[in-house]
Amino acid sequence: MTGGFGFPFGCAAAVAAVLAAHVAGPSPWYALVTLGLVVLATARWTTFRAALGVLVVAWALDAGFVLGRFGELTFDAASAWSALILAGALALGLLTARRPRTPVRIPAPRRPEAAAEHRPALVPDSPSPT
Repeated sequence: MTGGFGFPFGCAAAVAAVLAAHVAGPSPWYALVTLGLVVLATARWTTFRAALGVLVVAWALDAGFVLGRFGELTFDAASAWSALILAGALALGLLTARRPRTPVRIPAPRRPEAAAEHRPALVPDSPSPT
């Protein structure tokens, strides 16, 4: 996924993760875990810059709406821990993105002349009338 699409997709996923965590319960860990998964997936499938942008947005959502209220960013030990955990998710996603994926093996096309040599004759050779 390109960075031009990965960043908005990751931001929308981060907002959805915060909303789902808010519905799930009052614990701030719900939001941190879901935001960590969003950052991990974004780092795995898009560019570094897009994933870094999603990390910043995810931290701002966590510090502003989960740990703080009404979008006011909080700068305390809990927000520092959430920044560290989200940075770890980013690093883990980048490491898994570097791992080589299983390549798809595409067979080489056959040459038509080689295929013609191996075809059996459908009609037996008849003797020539000389």
